[in-house]
Amino acid sequence: MKFTDIFVRRPVLATVVSLLILLMGLRSAMDMEIRQYPQLESTVITVSTAYPGASSELVQGFVTTPLQQAIAEANGIDFITSESIQGSSTIEVHMELNYDANAALAEIQAKVASQRSVLPEAAESPVIESSTGDSTALMYLAFYSEQMPVPQITDYLTRVVQPKLQALPGVAKARIYGQSFAMRVWLDPQRMAALNVTPQDVVAVLQNNNYQAGVGKTRSEYVAINLTTNTDVSDPEQFADMVVRNDDGNLVRLRDIARTDLGAESYDSTAWYKGTPASFMAIEQAPGANPLDVARAVRETLPEIRNQLPAGLNVVLPYDASEFIEDSINEVIKTLLEALIIVLVVIFLTLGSFRAALVPAVAVPLSLIGGAFVMLMLGFSLNLLTLLSMVLAIGLVVDDAIIIVENVHRHIEEGESRFEAALNGAREMATPIIAMTTTLVAVYAPIGFMGGLVGSLFTEFAFTLAGAVVVSGIIALTLSPMLSGKVLKPHGNASRFERLVENSFNRLANGYRSALSGVVQTVSVPVVFAVVVLASIYFMFVTSQNELAPTEDQGIIFFQGTAPQTATLDYLKRYSNAIQSNVEQVEGYNETFMILGGMSADTVFGGFKMLPWSERDISQMTVLPNVQAALSQVTGLQTAAFPRPSLPGSSGGLPVQFVLTTGNSFEELNAAADELLGKAMASGNFAFLRKSIDLDRPVTDIRVDRDRVADLGLTMADVGQALSTMLGEGFVNRFSMDGRSYKVIPQVDQQYRLDASMIDNYYIEADSGEQVPLSSLVSFERSVEPSKRTQFQQLNALILEGVPRPGVALGDALTWLNQAAADTLPASYSVDYQGSSRQLMEQGSALVLTFFLSLIVIYLVLAAQFESWRDPIIILVSVPMSVAGAMVFITLGISTVNIYTQVGLITLIGVVAKNGILIVEFANLLQHDRGLNKRDAVIEAAAIRLRPIIMTSVALIVAMVPLLFATGAGAVSRFDIGLTIAAGLGIGTLLTLFVLPAFYILLARDHNAVRDAAAVNSSA
Repeated sequence: MKFTDIFVRRPVLATVVSLLILLMGLRSAMDMEIRQYPQLESTVITVSTAYPGASSELVQGFVTTPLQQAIAEANGIDFITSESIQGSSTIEVHMELNYDANAALAEIQAKVASQRSVLPEAAESPVIESSTGDSTALMYLAFYSEQMPVPQITDYLTRVVQPKLQALPGVAKARIYGQSFAMRVWLDPQRMAALNVTPQDVVAVLQNNNYQAGVGKTRSEYVAINLTTNTDVSDPEQFADMVVRNDDGNLVRLRDIARTDLGAESYDSTAWYKGTPASFMAIEQAPGANPLDVARAVRETLPEIRNQLPAGLNVVLPYDASEFIEDSINEVIKTLLEALIIVLVVIFLTLGSFRAALVPAVAVPLSLIGGAFVMLMLGFSLNLLTLLSMVLAIGLVVDDAIIIVENVHRHIEEGESRFEAALNGAREMATPIIAMTTTLVAVYAPIGFMGGLVGSLFTEFAFTLAGAVVVSGIIALTLSPMLSGKVLKPHGNASRFERLVENSFNRLANGYRSALSGVVQTVSVPVVFAVVVLASIYFMFVTSQNELAPTEDQGIIFFQGTAPQTATLDYLKRYSNAIQSNVEQVEGYNETFMILGGMSADTVFGGFKMLPWSERDISQMTVLPNVQAALSQVTGLQTAAFPRPSLPGSSGGLPVQFVLTTGNSFEELNAAADELLGKAMASGNFAFLRKSIDLDRPVTDIRVDRDRVADLGLTMADVGQALSTMLGEGFVNRFSMDGRSYKVIPQVDQQYRLDASMIDNYYIEADSGEQVPLSSLVSFERSVEPSKRTQFQQLNALILEGVPRPGVALGDALTWLNQAAADTLPASYSVDYQGSSRQLMEQGSALVLTFFLSLIVIYLVLAAQFESWRDPIIILVSVPMSVAGAMVFITLGISTVNIYTQVGLITLIGVVAKNGILIVEFANLLQHDRGLNKRDAVIEAAAIRLRPIIMTSVALIVAMVPLLFATGAGAVSRFDIGLTIAAGLGIGTLLTLFVLPAFYILLARDHNAVRDAAAVNSSA
C-alpha cells in the first residue's frame, strides 16, 4: 500500500489534516504584522561638529580628518563620507545593511570621544546622531502661521509637540526643521570705536553677567533651604541693560553699542509650506517598528495637537509614506482575490465540470492560508513582497490539484470506479508531485540565502512562496485524491459541457500528436532551433535597459536646486517664490514643501505632492516632465526633479550619483570632472547632470601684518578673537527662558558686513588703550576655493549627480559613465557610487548569479529524483525557451531588467521544469511498462500530458492577468513580474512542447535496453 492510499481509504483523516492546516493558517494570518517591506536596518550615523568662523580648509584639516580617521577603525562600516564647509564639519557613516545599530553607535561614540582632545579649543563638541531606515522620514508635519515668526513656532514645537510625538510607540525621533530662538547681539563697530569698546569687552560682559551659578543650600540643625540667585539673565530685555564699561560714572550699556534681538539661531536656512514660512517635524520610525502602526498613532494624536495650538498656528500633514504603503497593500490584496477568482473560472472551463473544479477551489485557498503558518513560524510579515508571492503562488499551487483531478478523471474515463481511480491516480502522480514540489523549493532556496539588499527583501518572498508550494504538495497527496474520488462523476455520466471540453482536448491532443510526430522526424531541426534561442538570450539581455527597480507612482516628486556659491537665504527665497508660482500651475498639483538652505547654504530641496491615487487621473510619470519644465523656467537655480526611491535602504539624493575619488588636490579633481561632465552631457544620456562641488566659491584671505601687530603690543590671538567675535557667528554662552536654554550670539549687524572692505572700519584696542582700525593691520587677497570639501572613504571626492534622460535606464547611464571614466580619468582616480546608483551597482547583478545557482540546484535535485544525469538536462531544456520568451518583451522596452523581472525569470525555472517533469517521467514509465521505444514513448507521453500541461500553464498565466492590468500604488513592479512570468510561460510552454521531445529522443536513456540487459543478467 502506498502512502497516498491511506488518505483515500480514510477520508476523515484527510479532512482533519486539511482542517488543521486551515486553523493554524488563519490564526497565523491574524497574528502577523503588516509592513511595506521586510524589516531592514539601514543605519547612518552622523557626526556634526561646529567650528564657528573657521574656513573649510581649517575645518577639514583640524576637525574632519582626525575624526574620520578614528571612525574608520570601527566595524561594520560600508562607506564614510564627509563634508567640510565654513564653520562646520559633517561626517556620515553608512553601516552595512542589517548591522546592529546600537553596537555601531556605541563604537563610533567611543572613537569620536578619543579624539576630543585633538580638536581645536574653539570647536564645539561633536554631536552624534543615528538614524535607521529610509533617508526620507515616514511622515512630515508642517506648522505654519501668518502671525507667528518661525522661531516662535519652532520653540512651541520643541516645548509641547515634540515630547508628545516622541512618546508614541514606534517613534524614534520627531526631528524639527525650523529656525530656533537665540539671543542675537547685533554689534555696531562704529559705536564701539566711539565708546572705546572692544569685541573682547562684549564677550567678557556676556560671559560675566550671564552666569549660571549653582549656589547650593543653607542647613541648620533641623532645616535645609535651597538657594537660587539671579546671576544669569532670564529676560531677553535684560541683555540691553548690561553694563559694558564704566568711565568715571558714565555707564556704557550694551544697547549703546549693539541692538539686541530674540531672533533666530541661524539666518542661513528656513522651511516653507506652499510658499508660507513654516517649521516641519519629521517623524522617524524606530528600528523594527511597524510604519503603519506608527503613522496611525501619529494621525490619532494629530487632532489633539491641533486643538491645543495657539491662535493663528496651523498644522497639516503634507507627506505620509504610510498612505502609499496602505494603498499598495490594498492593491495587492485586490489583485490576489482577482487572480484567485480568474484561476478558478479557468479551471472550471478547462475541466468542464463544476465538481472537478471544486477540488482546486478548495486546495488553492487552503494552500495560501497554510502558507501563512509557515510565514509566522519563520518570523515573516505581511508585506508587499510576501503578498506578491501569494499572487504567484495561486498559479503554482493550483497545478498540483489540477494534475490530481485530471489524472483521476482520466482513470474514470478508462472505466475504473471512482475509488479505484482515486487510488491509482494518486499513486501515479505521487512521484511527479513530490518532484515538482521539491523542484520549486530548490529554485527559490538560493534567493532565500542571498545577502545584501536583494537578499533581505526577497528572502521572505522566496520562502513564503516555497512554503505555500510545500503545503500545496501536502494537500495534493492527502485531500485532493480523496476529494476527487468523492466528487467526480462516475464513467458515462458526463454532462454535455464536459463532453464538449473532453472532445476539444482529445482533438487538440490528436492534432498535437501528429504535429509532434512530424517535427521529431528530423531531430536536428528543433535542436538547432533551441541552440539559436539559447544564444539569443545573451544578446537580448545585454541590449535591454537595466535598473534596480522600476519607478513607482508614490504621489510625490522631489526636486533639488542649486544656487550660485555666493547665494544668501534672501537669494534662495526670491527664486523659491518663482518655483512655487510655476509648480502651482502644473496639472496634478496638490501642495508643496521646501527647505531653503537646509542641506547646504546654496541648496533648495522640496517636494511636489499629488493627490492620492484614488483622487486623481494623472500619473506621477506623466507629471514629472511637466514639473521639470516648470522648474527649468527658474533661471536663478539649477533644479532637477526626481521620484522617491522605490526601494528602502537608499542614502537619498538624485538617482545618478557617480563618485570620483583621488588623493590629488581639489583643483585637479575639478578639472578631471569637468572633462567627464562635458562628455556626459554631449552623450545625450542625461537630462540633468552637475558636479556636487565647484571651484568657484569666492574667498577673501585676510592677511595680518605680524610686525605691526607686535608693535601695537597685540598678539595674533587678539586679532583672531576680535574678527571671530564680530563675524564668526559663534555663541558665547546660553541664557535661560521659561525653563529652556538658548544661545547668546554676538555678531556685527548685516549693514556693517556687506563686503570685506567694511572690515577696514572695525577697531581693535592696542596695548596703549588706543582704538586702532583694522585697516592698519590687515590687507586682503582674493581667490576661489571649492564650494565645499567633500571626501569619500577619506579621499578627496566629487560627485556627478543628476537624472537620466527619459528612456535611458539608470543602469545604462552608469555603464556609460563607467566607460567614459575609464577612457578619460588618469590612473590616480577611482570611481564609486552613492544612493540609488550604489544599490544598483552592488545588487543589480546579484539575482543573475542566483539564477544560475538555482539552475544548478534544480539540476542536482532532479538528478537525485530521477537517478539520472541525463533526464534533468532534458527537463531543463524548457528553461531557455521560457527565458527567451520573457526577454523578447523586455528587449522591446515594455519592461526593464530589474529585480522583479529577474525574480520572474527565476520563477520560470521551476514552473516550466514542472512541464518537463510530467513528460519525461511518463515517457520513462511508458518505455519501462509498455516497451515503447524512445520516440514513441515521448510522443505518447507528451500527448497524454498535454492537457495537464495546458491547464497548469493557462492557470498561472491567467493568474498574472490582474498583475498585467494593475493600476494604483505599486502597479509597475507587479506589472513587471507578471509580464515576465506570463510571457515566458506562454511562449516557453509552446516551444517546449516541440523542443523537449526532440532532446528526449537525442539524450534519454533507452530503458528497454536497460531492462533487457537486466533480464539477461538475472537469467544468467
